Amino acid sequence: MKRNLISELISWKNKKDRKPLIIKGARQVGKTYLLEAFGKEFFPDYHIINFEKDEKLSLIFEYDLNPKRIIQELCFKIDKDINIEKDLLIFDEIQNCPKALTSLKYFSEDLGGLAICAAGSLLGIQFSHNSFPVGKVDFLQLFPMSFEEFLDGTGDVKSTTFLKNFKHDISIPEVVHLHLWNQLKIYFIVGGLPEAVKTYDQRKENLFDALKHVRKKQEDLITTYHADMAKHSGKQNAMRLERLWKNIPAQLAREQNSKAAKFKFNNVIPGINRFSQLVGIIDWLKSAGLIIQTHIVNKGELPFSAYIKENFFKLYLFDIGMLGALSQLPPKSILEYDYGSYKGYFAENFVAQEFISSGVKDLYSWKEKTAEVEFLREYDSIVLPVEVKSGWVTQSKSLKVFSEKYTPPFRTIMSANKLHFDSKNKIHRYPLYLAYRFPVKI
Repeated sequence: MKRNLISELISWKNKKDRKPLIIKGARQVGKTYLLEAFGKEFFPDYHIINFEKDEKLSLIFEYDLNPKRIIQELCFKIDKDINIEKDLLIFDEIQNCPKALTSLKYFSEDLGGLAICAAGSLLGIQFSHNSFPVGKVDFLQLFPMSFEEFLDGTGDVKSTTFLKNFKHDISIPEVVHLHLWNQLKIYFIVGGLPEAVKTYDQRKENLFDALKHVRKKQEDLITTYHADMAKHSGKQNAMRLERLWKNIPAQLAREQNSKAAKFKFNNVIPGINRFSQLVGIIDWLKSAGLIIQTHIVNKGELPFSAYIKENFFKLYLFDIGMLGALSQLPPKSILEYDYGSYKGYFAENFVAQEFISSGVKDLYSWKEKTAEVEFLREYDSIVLPVEVKSGWVTQSKSLKVFSEKYTPPFRTIMSANKLHFDSKNKIHRYPLYLAYRFPVKI
């Protein structure tokens, strides 16, 4: 399965002042698979040091953190030479060996010719500031597979080619639009976790059977995440983390108008009803990559960060497939697109994911009085409002209110409809499946 991040890995490999690289991301998003594929294709050889699989490897880092000695002992341990000028060295599950993380500082200073990458879950949570090599490493973030990566990973070459070559002046044929829309509904069920995508791809000729196995895989992955919470946060904290994580789908679906609502703190965890009591749990889940936070601003002006309140935000899940699984929503309901209030927040969660995957670092929503717009995007110092609609009806009073007050160059509605640029009324209509490519230059 090809991942878009491979191009950034190639750029890192070609840097003259290359530092050790840490791949961040939630568990099961494909970090190890990506680094293996990178090593196979772009290096004469690669070597994976997995600190979870072999705990004794950590002993190599106990004596000192001299990179040359460490390399010599690793060669002996894996019974294979490591060419420090040509090979790729991968430290996998590095969270199990804090001293290996610290050693990256010395690899950067003393062995700069070696291409070394590290991957692991919950980075930044388990480690103290004393063990982290601040300023001595580069970072890349890997997210669940985007919709385009899903199409590519399941062999839909024609769709992938169409989207990658897409330009604003290309008309989307009806047959292509309907195909992409149907594939999007399947993606809403499968999501972007590689194991779920692989499960679907292996059985896609029988859609019912494929989606049944996908949901079982997702349930297994949920169990894995809960085990991870217990392992890294303790029993009591793990129960709170699990409760809050499971509560997000219920809160998203709470509003009758099907929009995702502000996250409310009451009744999430017994005895806790204030933001200050939940902030640590929310930060843990964010650092673990399991949730996406969207701040709600009360002004449609830049900088957005000046108009946020710390306790005023929306929370989405990191993966649309996990959202359906945690909601216990039958795949049949999603395929038939007949699931009441679920439609709106599924569409919003998808757009949030696609925006993050496309490189947007922070997400913002807008709300003033009774008017609200799902997303505000900054592009070339311009504020672009984006309304998300789950189906074919695309009227938006709130978007009109925003436009009259802040006069953006255009406003965008993402829905089930085809792409259309209305220059006269300054409205851009995007099909949901083009969220990753927003904004298309005109």
